[in-house]
Amino acid sequence: MMAIMGPSGCGKTTLLNMIGHLDRRSQGKIVINNIDTATLSDGQMTNFRRDNIGFIFQLFNLFPFLSAVENVETPLLLKGINSGVAREQAKMILRELGMGDRLYHLPSELSGGQQQRVAVARALITEPAIILGDEPTGDLDSTTSADVMNLFRRINKMNNQTLVLVTHNRWIAEQCDYIVHMSDGKISRVEQGPFTSQEEA
Repeated sequence: MMAIMGPSGCGKTTLLNMIGHLDRRSQGKIVINNIDTATLSDGQMTNFRRDNIGFIFQLFNLFPFLSAVENVETPLLLKGINSGVAREQAKMILRELGMGDRLYHLPSELSGGQQQRVAVARALITEPAIILGDEPTGDLDSTTSADVMNLFRRINKMNNQTLVLVTHNRWIAEQCDYIVHMSDGKISRVEQGPFTSQEEA
């Protein structure tokens, strides 16, 4: 699990978008699961991104006309998962994030923190190899932020999923294994997180 930190405008979100192939890179190489993504056609890249990368956006990007559970189950339905199975999996992960009593609420009926939890659940539902989060706990209170970070660490360790999180919050960054510092569009240094140091001690 890795955090990306740096001042506003230093390129954190741009780097995240390039890893997720939402923005095109001008140079360099991106390799995910031993696949050089430059070798993929546009159609192959769309499928690869759908199957291997989960996104948690700063502004949620929920479908306003779908309920919480419908938003979360959508990635599974796009993969061809049975609707009944998709619905149960979506309910399960929402309950784990404390949203069991908001399953059928529309985004407009949810607080900012609740919408973010739905966005987190949607990113996790397909168990992608990489989860990219742009301030994923930005609108959550400290208790819910801690719950989400604990869930992230459990997923990272149990499912061997990589999480890359952009954050301004030092406490959030310190829950990660590595902290990447950026300045003026470049990586200035990488430090090991306290959790990693404790686990290796």
